[in-house]
Amino acid sequence: MYDIENQSPSVDEFVQLREKIGWGTTNMAMAQASLEHSLFHVTVCHDSQLIGMGRVIGDGFMYFYIQDVVIDPSYQGQGIGRIIMDNIENYLAKAAKKGATIGLLAAQGKEGFYQKHGYVERTGAPLGNGMCKFI
Repeated sequence: MYDIENQSPSVDEFVQLREKIGWGTTNMAMAQASLEHSLFHVTVCHDSQLIGMGRVIGDGFMYFYIQDVVIDPSYQGQGIGRIIMDNIENYLAKAAKKGATIGLLAAQGKEGFYQKHGYVERTGAPLGNGMCKFI
């Protein structure tokens, strides 16, 4: 039914999928470099079309960051996010050693999805609130 691969999507597929979910346009050169420097990728295709993806970025030792877990809106609610996260979690189980930190930024309303995979909200106590800066 779905083709699941541990490879990067093409830059065109990546940019188009991000646009489909409302994340706006992305600079193609920046997107290409970002994909090339990722630690791990998982893609889900249906009829040779990218319908979902996720990746892990970071230094590969102390810090891992789950990024771009994205599912085409017309395929959401069909378990594709779980497939992507299961692949990411399998990678992290091997790559992240004791003492490593795994982080992510959940889209608003998606926190419960990540909680099912063992992630907790950083509410401020005891570590402080998570923060980000968009350029």
